Amino acid sequence: MMRNMDEQRATVLIVDDAPENIRLLNGALMDDYIVKVATRGMKAIEVARSTRVDIILLDVMMPEMDGFETCRRLKADPLTRRIPVIFVTARDEVEDESVGFSCGGVDYITKPIRYPVVRARIKTHLALYDQKRALESIVRERTAELTETRREILNRLGRAAEYRDNETGMHVSRVCRYSRIIALEYGLPEEEAELLYNAAPMHDVGKIGIPDSILLKTGRLDEEEWRIIRSHCEIGYKIIGSHASDLLKCAAVLALTHHERWDGSGYPAGLKGYDIPVFSRVLAIADVFDALTSVRPYKKAWQVDEAVEEIRRCSGTHFEPEMVQAFLRRIPELVEIKEQFADPNEPDITDRATPTLQSL
Repeated sequence: MMRNMDEQRATVLIVDDAPENIRLLNGALMDDYIVKVATRGMKAIEVARSTRVDIILLDVMMPEMDGFETCRRLKADPLTRRIPVIFVTARDEVEDESVGFSCGGVDYITKPIRYPVVRARIKTHLALYDQKRALESIVRERTAELTETRREILNRLGRAAEYRDNETGMHVSRVCRYSRIIALEYGLPEEEAELLYNAAPMHDVGKIGIPDSILLKTGRLDEEEWRIIRSHCEIGYKIIGSHASDLLKCAAVLALTHHERWDGSGYPAGLKGYDIPVFSRVLAIADVFDALTSVRPYKKAWQVDEAVEEIRRCSGTHFEPEMVQAFLRRIPELVEIKEQFADPNEPDITDRATPTLQSL
């Protein structure tokens, strides 16, 4: 029962180098709060970083590091910056109060201390702190919901575009997963690989603007038809548009540049080498690998080892050589994804290819 009561009580950290002040403040607060004590600024920072602290009573005049500097360091640290700090000091000049507020304090109490005032101020600021934490929690939840909704919309729009020439839309699911694996193997940070994974579904959204007579044509495309089908990059870029969101900015860049080639022979801008955004260099391999090993209106599916050999052959021309090496090192996992997210009713060609892949 006592432990439950302690869990419900707020924790006050008293920071003062004078034992008498600590004793008096502790006596005034111990019945209502869990009280912790530090006699130096650095110790107060250590306590605030390592244990739960809900509010700090901070003396200004202390040796080694005064209260103002202690407060500045607390506010500069992401782990402690939200903890409200009340200065308790004998310095009552207006300039001192101004410094206290400017370095992040929420209140300023001058000595001699009147304990009803201290208790009232603590109660007020803890209530405000609780309200702020509750609001921040709500904002985080709503932001997470909005982000997830945005990701889901991008994924569904990407799959809708893919339905134009792939009735299951599983191409999007596979390419996103291929891209994340290749990106991580290449050395991109986890958060960037995750951003690529979430933006990749929109890379072919520009197909929405391509006529079925061209997109689904089984014969050879003439020069004008090639010009039209290549325009899906600019169409996709315009559909996504300009947006402050990192996710949408990434999706727009992928839509525009995923057909650029390492040697500059790609489209629409003929970018070359490292001028091509790194996410697009990743996606280029993932997209081609899936396109080669999937059925399309104009082609049968290649076996995996044939597709791998083609990508290896195009290292330095179509693809960045280091990216190809990252791809080659993760082939077994890519094959697993291909099997797990296979298009229904598509012939399974990976079983015959897997033994060959072991020697790569």
